[in-house]
Amino acid sequence: MALDRVILAFAGFMVLLSVALGVYVSPYWHLLTVFVGLNLIQSSFTGFCPAAIIFKKAGVKPGCAFN
Repeated sequence: MALDRVILAFAGFMVLLSVALGVYVSPYWHLLTVFVGLNLIQSSFTGFCPAAIIFKKAGVKPGCAFN
């Protein structure tokens, strides 16, 4: 799987996880959803994504969005 798809899957997982934790544990977990959303918006404009750097170092092959 290319880096682009790994990033999208990771972001989707984090959103679903934070919503579930917000419902069942504490509403403060919804702040994680806000953080993930802001990071997605920021990376769409700047091309800088901390998760992409980590996944690249882990050996995930680059896609076209994060060269």
